[in-house]
Amino acid sequence: MENLTLTIKANGVHEIDIKKSRFICTLARIKDEAQAKSIIQQVTKQNEKANHNCYAYVLGTTDQIQRESDNGEPSGTAGIPILEVLKMNELHNVLAVVTRYFGGIKLGAGGLIRAYSNATSTTIDAVGIVNLVTKKEIKLTIDYNQLDKLKYFLDTNTIPIESTDYTDKVKLIVPIEETQLAHFVQQLKNLLSDQFAYVEGENKIFEVPYSRAARQRKEKTEKS
Repeated sequence: MENLTLTIKANGVHEIDIKKSRFICTLARIKDEAQAKSIIQQVTKQNEKANHNCYAYVLGTTDQIQRESDNGEPSGTAGIPILEVLKMNELHNVLAVVTRYFGGIKLGAGGLIRAYSNATSTTIDAVGIVNLVTKKEIKLTIDYNQLDKLKYFLDTNTIPIESTDYTDKVKLIVPIEETQLAHFVQQLKNLLSDQFAYVEGENKIFEVPYSRAARQRKEKTEKS
């Protein structure tokens, strides 16, 4: 199973309408509870005329901090559904505030649970998810006549180029997962007939676009 440290790609706001009620979900990355509370207060202030500003958030390396609030909605119909969507998507250090402007039609407990869940999940889909992966910067030095071959190899293997410096030789920096480094170097030796140099740089956290559907397809293929 791949190592996942998932979070939202960016902060964002998305709105859905259900039976004339407006559900506005605000998603934000958070570092601690003080920041979470500050954002909740800010969203609440911006929506003073709203009927409810319900929220949930997860914090910590093992999601050891989990908070939720129904903010006046019937118990268990708002905060917990929001929290469950965050957990189902395996998101870390994320806050979701769902603001409701009542449209005059009561939804019932089941309807509220679905509405708050949908408001949160559609907003997550809208902003996107990334996997935070620690990779090592590898500094490559090659001859100019090797550049096209190397670029094709990197593109085929979805390895991004962080920077390129053109001097007497071409110097590139690429991020590689440490567990894949030996295999990567061997691939380059085969590709470039061992005519290159490399230096291991620092470890950095990279945000890799993440698709749950793609992950499920990959797992299904690996099992078959």
